[in-house]
Order: sequence, then structure tokens, then C-alpha cells
Amino acid sequence: MLADSIGLALLVVLESLTPAERLAFVLHDVFAMPFDDIAQVMDRSPDSARQLASRARRRVQAAPQPDRDIALQRRVVDAFLAAARAGDFEALVQILDPDVVFRTDPGPVSPLAHPPLAGAGPVARRVLGTAPRFVNLARPVLVNGEAGALFGTHDDPIAVIGFTVVGGRVAELNLVADPAKLRHLTIEP
Repeated sequence: MLADSIGLALLVVLESLTPAERLAFVLHDVFAMPFDDIAQVMDRSPDSARQLASRARRRVQAAPQPDRDIALQRRVVDAFLAAARAGDFEALVQILDPDVVFRTDPGPVSPLAHPPLAGAGPVARRVLGTAPRFVNLARPVLVNGEAGALFGTHDDPIAVIGFTVVGGRVAELNLVADPAKLRHLTIEP
């Protein structure tokens, strides 16, 4: 499945695109479909399909590019979890990028949905506001090949947090608790 081969952060970026942008981008950039064919599928002009794909491509390319070093990613996640467990606001802020974004996806009808939160201070406060209840249940894992944390078991995940680590700091946190999406993630120890 396509979701197994791309990172959680990219999936979140793709979800932030409009449906038309996402369709044009995926059909052209992933499946190499010509814009004339995409235009027919979308009932638009080829130029319109090209513009949609181009806009989507710019947004995807602007997404933070994670550090590829899994050992570094794991050290950053371990430091994040240690700071959260200790309730150490300053240590948490130090491990977060100043422009960090925290997104939650609890599912389509959940009352726990929040808009994305940005900035090291606000994200650290949110994490420390909820961490005492949940952080001891978090186990470091790989989520779609990148460092993350699992709540629950591999066979029955309750939620995962995907971390995008850029320059040795957390640039994005993506908490996914939507059961439909959890089924499609690859979670490894």
C-alpha cells in the first residue's frame, strides 16, 4: 500500500491538500499520469490540472525534510519522552523546533479534535497538560520507518505519535488515533 511506503509527516501534508490538489498531485507525481488524462478524470482543463498539481507539489516540498538518521531520530524522541515524563517544560522546549507544529487526528467524529498548534511554548504546554495521564504508556517505535511513539500494542494500537525530526529537533508531531488510519500504518519496534 502507498501509505506503507511514505512517512507519516508526508501523509499529514497530503491530507492538508484540497481533494482536487491531492488527486492531481498523486495521479501525476506518483502514478505518472499525463495532465490530459487527469483533466478528463477531474472534468477540468489540462492547465487547471497542471496548476493543481503544481500547487500541491510546492506544499509537499515545503514540508520539513526529516533527518534520515534513525538513531538520531530515536535519541530525539527519547529526550522528548523523558522531558514529558519529568514534566520538564524547559527541556521540552529545547528539544522542540521554535516553529514546531502539533497535529492531532483522533478520527472523523471525535470530540477530541484540535486545530494544529504551532510554536515550542504552546506545544510544550499542551504536551505537559496531557502527558501525566498518558506518557508512561508511550513506547518508542518506528512509524512508517520514522521514529515515533506507540500507545497500546502493535496488534491493537490506541494511538501513535509520528515525529518529524529536523536538525536534531522535533519540527512536527502528528498524533493519530483514528482507528481506520492506524490500520494502515507500519509500526515496528
